[in-house]
Amino acid sequence: MRGTAEMIANLDPSVPLIADADTGFGGSLMVHRTVTEYIRAGVAALHLEDQPITKRCGHLSNKQLVSEEEYLSRIRAAVNARCRSNGDIVLIARTDALQSLGYEEAISRLKGAIELGADVAFLEGVASKEQARQVCEALKPTPVLFNAVPGGVSPDLSVQEAQDLGFRIIIFPGLALEAVSTAVRSAVKQLKETGTQPVRAGSSPRDLFNVVGLQEAVALDHAAGGKLYEKGV
Repeated sequence: MRGTAEMIANLDPSVPLIADADTGFGGSLMVHRTVTEYIRAGVAALHLEDQPITKRCGHLSNKQLVSEEEYLSRIRAAVNARCRSNGDIVLIARTDALQSLGYEEAISRLKGAIELGADVAFLEGVASKEQARQVCEALKPTPVLFNAVPGGVSPDLSVQEAQDLGFRIIIFPGLALEAVSTAVRSAVKQLKETGTQPVRAGSSPRDLFNVVGLQEAVALDHAAGGKLYEKGV
């Protein structure tokens, strides 16, 4: 996770990266290490949750939870790690308690996390627009995050709708993966059925290499007086 986060964060350091820290990957010591490593990787914000280590997607049913005490110990460890690292990483407290333990328990957990130093609240699985507005009001002035998962347990909201309800951060965790998965399945299906691979008009290997940084590599080599690309690419 740390390596992947660092790679993504450094593609363009001017764009802040929110990274999933899951459960912190262990007890308080592992949470401390996870947060420290994410800070060193250049991550701008992370979210930490209250499921056990053998967790599942927040939009699936029958999720298990750790106690509120254990959850808050994770948040405390994350806050301590940030302080010891002199970092400014934004800590997002996530709870999955809504579906199994109810609204009041979920809000209690988030308020406890905020009191310990969490910067943003993340109530997973908000069930309706009315509940979304209620959550944002209950946790003011703390910013609340909305997890946009089409077909999940939460309503499908546009960016404007989410903002109007009071959310201040919106994440789209499956957007790129779903698009890529659909494209890959289509390409492989065509290859299997026809023996030919899809060819997009006007595309070339150079176009792909430009997407992944070819021109930046050329510029760096030229600036250093190198001759690797002097005859072009």
